Amino acid sequence: MGKTADHIIIVDDQPEICELVYDYLTGEGYRVSTASDGQSMRRVMQQYEVDLVLLDIMLPGDDGLSLARQLRAESDIGIIILTGRGETVDRIIGLEMGADDYLPKPFHLRELLARVKSVLRRASARHESTKVQPQAATFNGWKLDLTSRELIAPSGEEVRLTTGEFDLLAAFVGNANQVLSRDRLLDLARNRASGPFDRTIDVQVGRLRKKLEDDPQNPSLIKTVRGSGYIFTAAVDAA
Repeated sequence: MGKTADHIIIVDDQPEICELVYDYLTGEGYRVSTASDGQSMRRVMQQYEVDLVLLDIMLPGDDGLSLARQLRAESDIGIIILTGRGETVDRIIGLEMGADDYLPKPFHLRELLARVKSVLRRASARHESTKVQPQAATFNGWKLDLTSRELIAPSGEEVRLTTGEFDLLAAFVGNANQVLSRDRLLDLARNRASGPFDRTIDVQVGRLRKKLEDDPQNPSLIKTVRGSGYIFTAAVDAA
């Protein structure tokens, strides 16, 4: 049974989906609101505190991926993308936009509930951890501003990062010189600990290496630990 304090908003332009999920989740003890597009979602969020957004990709106006990116830039709210699409590219994009999870339609309501509980736990843990996080970190002449979400190169130039790249780098910086499995990185970088995102960590690591490493083919900062995952080898100073 979910805690009544947890407020979930369903953003889907299919009324039957909203009604089905609304009835099920309210029956599990959650507070639930519905919205048919980004504008109505914003109206709800202006009136109430929301803990988790169930976000359909195909929406009128701003699509779900754009809304996910906007939401993640503003807060650590839980985000689960709901979509009829199942291609890997959409899953990778969902990760980059900062979604916590990805659930293709049609889905079983019990599976949705399990994902909801998992994302709410992680979102709550993220919220608590941000209270004690440093505002910035430096390594090898680089500066990662954890408040403005900016990466500054040793030359002083800003290096643009996607949401997914920033979250992954922040996870590495916060756990420097520790071997991190893909599952652990997914959890630290805001995404579910297993399932459809599991191979996209490799894609994100490859992109980070191109931006951080002098020789991405022979990396010195983000090293692969065969059979285990990755390790961020730099000495990190927190501020």
